[in-house]
Amino acid sequence: MIDRRAFSSLGSANHGWLDARHHFSFAGYHDPQRMGWGALRVWNDDTIAPQTGFAPHAHADMEIITYVREGAISHRDSLGNEGRTEAGDVQVMSAGSGITHAEYNLESGTTRIFQIWIMPDRHGEPPSWGARPFPKGDRSGRFVTLASGFHDDAGALPLRTRARVLGATLKAGETVDYALGAGRHAYLVPSSGVVELNGTRLEGRDGAAIRDEPVLRITAIEDAELVLVDSAA
Repeated sequence: MIDRRAFSSLGSANHGWLDARHHFSFAGYHDPQRMGWGALRVWNDDTIAPQTGFAPHAHADMEIITYVREGAISHRDSLGNEGRTEAGDVQVMSAGSGITHAEYNLESGTTRIFQIWIMPDRHGEPPSWGARPFPKGDRSGRFVTLASGFHDDAGALPLRTRARVLGATLKAGETVDYALGAGRHAYLVPSSGVVELNGTRLEGRDGAAIRDEPVLRITAIEDAELVLVDSAA
């Protein structure tokens, strides 16, 4: 089963400094048919104006992954963590028992991010934050695990949930396969480019909610950058 969610059908909110598209119900956007997918709860496609951002605010018991598509995002939190995550790189915040953080675009140009929230398997643990680079060249023609709740995914940022966040880059005409385990849910978004997923065409920033597809075969119609979440039901 593949349910294509066209970019034009996503929820939206434009606050001037922030132009947000919501793959799932979030804030003022509510669609009872789009409350999440497996353990995936939020996928926001955010465009943030220069010298603006999210003022300090609190979270608890959520795995929050930020995938930077363009520009950079600067993070500061109540644990004393500070960091700047650039395009192609990833940060993960495990909100745990509670954390306050702020995220700003301190750059001279626009920043574009995917903000992905996944429900944790464990609750009330101490919060944490981490970031690391993932060179796009290392993802050429294959999926690389960026964040994971599985111990055998060496090099990935840790998650407190049985999920993986993966990235790949494909040249036009290239194909990559991904084996989806029984009972698992996947959600795929081309950050850029056009692809075909098991016969379904996806334009840039479309979403695809997937289940009961043992193998995902993705062929790039044009050069593409992919982000995939594989989570428990």
